Amino acid sequence: MANDERDRVIRAVSTLLERELNCLLRGDLASLATLAGEKEVLVAQLRATGAIEPALFADLREKVIRNQDLLDAALHGIRRASARLAAYRQLRKEMATYDPQGRKATIPGAVLHRLERRA
Repeated sequence: MANDERDRVIRAVSTLLERELNCLLRGDLASLATLAGEKEVLVAQLRATGAIEPALFADLREKVIRNQDLLDAALHGIRRASARLAAYRQLRKEMATYDPQGRKATIPGAVLHRLERRA
């Protein structure tokens, strides 16, 4: 009976890792938080089943590594995009340039004046 329970939990973890992969490939990072909670519960159940044989978990290990690599790449991309947007925001404020003699000159960016309308 313990092996049946262990096999059920292993299948559930495998299915969850496939769902996680689909979320990563779709860019649905919000759903990953929900899956993380489910993953914690399943890992606790897996530990409770008893003896862990490495051969049984080779497939799960590959899926975890694959998903972790995709998540790392997604986070790297988000950080790069955030840095790029910050650079564009800074450029709107001012731009630094250098003249032929190497002196720095700052060109002020466009100042947005907003008019508030009241009824």
